Amino acid sequence: MSEASREYTATGSVPESRMPTLTSDEESAWASWVVFGGTMLVILGGFHIIEGLVAVFRDEVFVVGQRGLVVNVDYTAWGWIHILGGAFMILIGACLIAGQMWARIFAVIIAGLSAFANIAFLPAYPVWSAIMIALDVIIIWAVIVHGAELKHPPGWDGKDV
Repeated sequence: MSEASREYTATGSVPESRMPTLTSDEESAWASWVVFGGTMLVILGGFHIIEGLVAVFRDEVFVVGQRGLVVNVDYTAWGWIHILGGAFMILIGACLIAGQMWARIFAVIIAGLSAFANIAFLPAYPVWSAIMIALDVIIIWAVIVHGAELKHPPGWDGKDV
């Protein structure tokens, strides 16, 4: 029995010297969840833009009037908030797909803000807002849990982790 296998059986875990590691040229299969999160962020940004355009141009389709919202603001202002937020989501999602580190941070922030905005918008569009909140949670999970598994840029030495 080799030293490594004795160490494994004695401690019940794989010794650190035997743990698989990713080099700068390799990428975990789980990194595809981050690409999925980026894609969903782009789609969710599109949904926000659609929701914002409806709020700006056809506010009579909402379930409740402006006074029934959690935040007392008119639909035109709320629509522009959704349009601008959606545009940022599309930009950040595209950068996340490209593997930008800063985009991982901003993806979590903007998905969290999107969830809060949709909680405030819940009385106006209950089903739509609930779906968007669920997508926000999936995006946050994908980026936080699997974000570090993205392929690192050339020349990355791992010292900044």
